[in-house]
Amino acid sequence: MSQDGRAEPATEAFVAHRNLLFTVAYEMLGSATDAEDVLQETWLRWVGVDLGTVRDQRAYLVRITTRQALVRLRTLGRRKESYVGPWLPEPLLTTPDVAEDVELAESVSMAMLLVLETLQPTERAVFVLREVFDL
Repeated sequence: MSQDGRAEPATEAFVAHRNLLFTVAYEMLGSATDAEDVLQETWLRWVGVDLGTVRDQRAYLVRITTRQALVRLRTLGRRKESYVGPWLPEPLLTTPDVAEDVELAESVSMAMLLVLETLQPTERAVFVLREVFDL
């Protein structure tokens, strides 16, 4: 907090884009816990940035998040070498009643999972950023 009671500019920017950053990390990692860890790493890197040199804060934050998610994917890949099952993201409940969304999600989710499973971590990041977020 600054002396006038307002949040610092870095904090305001991070909070403004936090939902987007979480979604990017979650789509790449498939785990809410891992996505939160990536957001913590993103925050630590973001507070060390000179904001005067950043032209587009949203793009810069997405770049940091993507790179951190790729690092996490590589780390998880080394840890889960013996896992033989398909890659499936953990369910993420966002509202108490998701019955309407479940029907639509089921029709798309298997195809998306198969595509994501066949991609390398860097390819997965590019696919998620381009197709899901149109970046």
